[in-house]
Amino acid sequence: MSKNTFKYSFSLLHIDYVKLNSEWNFNNVISPYYRLYYIDEGMGSISNSSDKLILEPGYLYLIPSFTICNLNCEKYLSQYFIQFFEESPDGISLFNQNRNVMKLPATEIDIILIKQMLQGNPRRGINRSNNPKIYEKEAYYKEYQSLNNEIKTHLKFENQGILLQLISRFLNSKGFKINNSQSVPSKILDTMSYVQLNLSENLTVAQLAQRVNQNQDYFSKQFLIHTGQRPLNYIHEKKIERAQYLIATTNKSFLEIALDTGFSNLPHFSKIFKQIVSLTPGEYRHQNNKLYM
Repeated sequence: MSKNTFKYSFSLLHIDYVKLNSEWNFNNVISPYYRLYYIDEGMGSISNSSDKLILEPGYLYLIPSFTICNLNCEKYLSQYFIQFFEESPDGISLFNQNRNVMKLPATEIDIILIKQMLQGNPRRGINRSNNPKIYEKEAYYKEYQSLNNEIKTHLKFENQGILLQLISRFLNSKGFKINNSQSVPSKILDTMSYVQLNLSENLTVAQLAQRVNQNQDYFSKQFLIHTGQRPLNYIHEKKIERAQYLIATTNKSFLEIALDTGFSNLPHFSKIFKQIVSLTPGEYRHQNNKLYM
């Protein structure tokens, strides 16, 4: 196993046990953090444009960050949920190639760990609304994350250990695509990290190729071979992920967000945003501001 596997760490945002009804019905939810559910009663669903997973008792569900989905409960659903942030020094997600909802049968140990984490972290529920359009604001993230700095050291280790154990279950699941960094050239990995850490810059493929001392065509072909994406597509995808976060959590204008994500003008930003999200920035903000009663 590569020693780089443990460069990833995870920090608690929310944990709670809730009973839901038909008001839990939200479309096009996309969050900068992970969601993990354990269902113990009732039924609901998580869906996107092509797939639908039934939320049913006895199963774990993991929604990686920046995975767009619809959340629905027709009558009754009770769940344990954990919401947490991922941190890595290069900004590349452990689930970079797995932006879809995953489902596994829960084991007895899974359930014990989740209940243990809930008991050790009281009053870490959302406490505002079940509607992600309301509670997904940057000020709230900072408020709850600050609680992680106030807990005792042994509990910090315990929370991290439980999250790692629960996440490991999905890393071993069928269909999980492994990021085998050992097989990816160091110049490609370095470029991916550089893009993630410099999203506010006007990045070009020519600049990235020059930075690693490679011919642009050769660099582009190698990037495509080892990541499955052309470098310009990768740049745009990461910039728009950041833009989605800013639209959902701040009141910045679209021009401010365009400049914050390295676009030189609003029309170009809007064009790329719609290509990737299938919505204009205005439509996306409207969906995030809309209250579902």
